[in-house]
Amino acid sequence: MKDRIFSKPITSVTEFVFDESVTKVFPDMIQRSVPGYDLIVSMIGMYAGKYTKPGTHCYDLGCSLGAVTMAMLKDISIDDCHIFAVDNAPAMINKLRKMLSQKNYHIPVEVIEEDVCCVLISNASVVALNFTLQFIDPKERSRLIRNIYHGLNPGGILILSEKIAHDDAGEEDFHVTHHMDFKRHNGYSDLEISQKRTALENILIPESIQAHIHRMQDVGFHTPRVWFKCFNFISVFAEK
Repeated sequence: MKDRIFSKPITSVTEFVFDESVTKVFPDMIQRSVPGYDLIVSMIGMYAGKYTKPGTHCYDLGCSLGAVTMAMLKDISIDDCHIFAVDNAPAMINKLRKMLSQKNYHIPVEVIEEDVCCVLISNASVVALNFTLQFIDPKERSRLIRNIYHGLNPGGILILSEKIAHDDAGEEDFHVTHHMDFKRHNGYSDLEISQKRTALENILIPESIQAHIHRMQDVGFHTPRVWFKCFNFISVFAEK
């Protein structure tokens, strides 16, 4: 379905929620809003195929409708592993469970309705946080990254994709302006862009690249690398 959630004027814009209405249009919304989304998801699948070890776990934290989970299923060739797909939005989880039930996969997938900050990460080869950390209280972010690090096996990886903010005002203005152009190019009106931005204002809180890199290094990841960047969107590869 086409995303038209913010297409009409709203008298009082409320905070953005991943509810049933968003779930119905989410694939269209994410494609038209996040530059490079398909490439990022595909590459996470490729990384999972390379780094997943037999007898270990993979985690898709903040899985939404399971795009990363599906990429992992496509590219992981071994059978002896387990994927955990976690999200706290009931509408997203219910639809993902229905989608997964329609086909038998060579790797077991456990879908968990839970706050990602409350999930025990253990025996992990691969953890993906694909545009998830930005929705978590900044005070809780270090604890989550630390939990992921401790739950990863040596040689395991974290892929973190995020919308970011630039410390330099001119740099920030450049990327925000062109991201808005990207959304217009994909059919969003100025009204839709403005109202969605208002809805996300206190929900999606971006940080700088440096803040993410320092957080990863502080918990023990060595040499986190930004492997993707387009406007104010990045994805970072970090190995334990």
